[in-house]
Amino acid sequence: MTIKKSALGKGLGALLDTGSTENSVRSAIEQPANPLNAVAGSVTQIPLNQIEANPFQPRTEFDESALKELAESIQTQGIIQPITVRRMGPDRYQIISGERRYKASKLAGLELIPAYIRTANDQSMLEMALVENIQRENLNAIEIAISYQRLIEECKLTQESLGERVGKERSTVTNYLRLLKLPPQVQFAIRDGKITMGHARAILGVEDIGLQLKLFNDILTGDLSVRKTEDLVRQAAPKKKNGKEQKKSAWATEIRNLEDRLEHRYETKVEVKHADNGVGKITIHYFSNDDLNRLMDMLDFD
Repeated sequence: MTIKKSALGKGLGALLDTGSTENSVRSAIEQPANPLNAVAGSVTQIPLNQIEANPFQPRTEFDESALKELAESIQTQGIIQPITVRRMGPDRYQIISGERRYKASKLAGLELIPAYIRTANDQSMLEMALVENIQRENLNAIEIAISYQRLIEECKLTQESLGERVGKERSTVTNYLRLLKLPPQVQFAIRDGKITMGHARAILGVEDIGLQLKLFNDILTGDLSVRKTEDLVRQAAPKKKNGKEQKKSAWATEIRNLEDRLEHRYETKVEVKHADNGVGKITIHYFSNDDLNRLMDMLDFD
């Protein structure tokens, strides 16, 4: 079986490299083949019990009702678009993209699922999974922000190269990443759809966490619009400071941003003390022996 490849340009198509003609895909889906004989880039039917979930899947929650609707559609129409997997062994595969279709197929009672087979190492698999989900799935803003952060930290991408991967301007990438600087309860509200990204960007207009939380509570209790929230932020803006105060405030903001990044990376409280002469210290907190061992592993201590 030969599947005709087509150049899709940059973005998802270039990363996944799964272009094929409609007839080739239909032929592969309707005529199950032995997956052991399949080559990378081909489409074949694979038993669902030989497939495992993607450990790099950025989406942690799947809407159960939506999955049931997709399962009913699959029972009636079958799988329209194959999933993409990598071979892990003679009878073991791991999902690169298409976990929602995989889960719905299991609900539908299918035993086989059409899949593209390709080779990928963990690094490229992580990048492909994150980019595929960002571009195709209906992720909430926080899931997108976390995916962007993982691409930057784990795939060593700059904001510019990340923007090219996902087809977004750098400013858009930056706006999503800034959401991760908000207090956890605000991030949860964005994730759960209680406030919009517009509200969140307005809240980011103030630096004081206490004031951010007050604005957040005002939005919830008063059902405030984004425009009204922006008005409140302008009213809460501090008076203009002199040069020395501005420099001190800028340093404080930089230190707080550094603390936020370290806390996000190590998943614990981090304090940075910085003096005017450039001397300082970084304190990483732990709260149990297990927590200490986890941090030692992350810091690569023997």
